Amino acid sequence: MNSVAALDPGSSPTPQLVGIAFILFPSSLFHFPSFWYLALLAGFAGLRFVELWFSSRHQAQLRSEGATKLREPLYPLMVTVHLGLFIGSSLEVTLCHRPFIPWLGGPMLILLALCLVGRAWVWQSLGEQWNVQIMTSAHPIVDSGPYRYVRHPNYTIVIVEMFALPLVHGAYVTAVLCSLANALVLRERIRLEEAALFLRPGYTATMATKPRFLPFPTRVR
Repeated sequence: MNSVAALDPGSSPTPQLVGIAFILFPSSLFHFPSFWYLALLAGFAGLRFVELWFSSRHQAQLRSEGATKLREPLYPLMVTVHLGLFIGSSLEVTLCHRPFIPWLGGPMLILLALCLVGRAWVWQSLGEQWNVQIMTSAHPIVDSGPYRYVRHPNYTIVIVEMFALPLVHGAYVTAVLCSLANALVLRERIRLEEAALFLRPGYTATMATKPRFLPFPTRVR
């Protein structure tokens, strides 16, 4: 007959919390290597290739309508940062034996799920204007969907992915390095993008007072 131990109000809850964690997350998740995490990385990497495919189609369509692509000196570096995110995360987890920590990895997985929802929302809102490179066109300014609240929701998603994807499995070095590198790239990219966008009166009128990344009050540009 199995006995059930009562929780002593004066005792530490840590052992009980650890027990609950191992019930919610099977012990195989903590073992090395975590193939499910490598599969997660592969899935997000595959999504990047899908984005490139759609982007090339959208670029061709926009160019046929007279749009032009801006020169981005740091675009190759941006691609390198994204490659580093996937390669660095997989190598750090594999070579450094980073464990899956439920109280950290669980929330990061939730953030990644929200990022996928956010990406779909951005794609649906921009339609054929969605692109991985900066294009100038005569299409109407999009101020619906997430663009109703912020100027750059897609960059918000990328910022979150840069730290959430590595931290799912404790790859904190990759999270820090990729986040810092991404911040440097985005700073220049947004400067170029907004320099072109704010030349359009419609963009200034509809987007100038909106924050860049999060729907919180901010000073007017």
